[in-house]
Amino acid sequence: MHCVPPKLGGMNLTPLQLQPDPASAALPRSGRSRHVPFTAHLGFVIEQADAGTAVVSMALQPHLLNNHGAGHGGVLMTLMDMAMANAALSRIDYAREVVTVDMHVAFMSASSGRLVATARATGGGKSLCFCEARVEDENGKVAAQAMGTFRYRNAS
Repeated sequence: MHCVPPKLGGMNLTPLQLQPDPASAALPRSGRSRHVPFTAHLGFVIEQADAGTAVVSMALQPHLLNNHGAGHGGVLMTLMDMAMANAALSRIDYAREVVTVDMHVAFMSASSGRLVATARATGGGKSLCFCEARVEDENGKVAAQAMGTFRYRNAS
């Protein structure tokens, strides 16, 4: 089977051949101090992660807003995903890794300024962990809530 890259407005859309950043190649990829390039780029800060709970924060920047001037939904989802993943990992003291299996999100209100996601593990076993999270803005207003399922796996 031959795959032809799609065209958009006469431009070929071919996959980018990304080269790993040499500076981040030396950073840990697993464990409590693991480096996740995407969330580092977004400015996420893990404030707390212990005993099945986690708090992750960020300051919204202009390039992270939607067309209405509020925090983009994808940014809020990623913030909650990161918080829930750390809650799941802290439940097992970062002995393994997790991958997101499923996530359900409800957006409650527009967000701006500093955002804080609080997450907790609500159940699970040896292979799966169930979590919930919420994002609040700097005034304590709930912007979004989520539930997620995370699969534990051995570090690669």
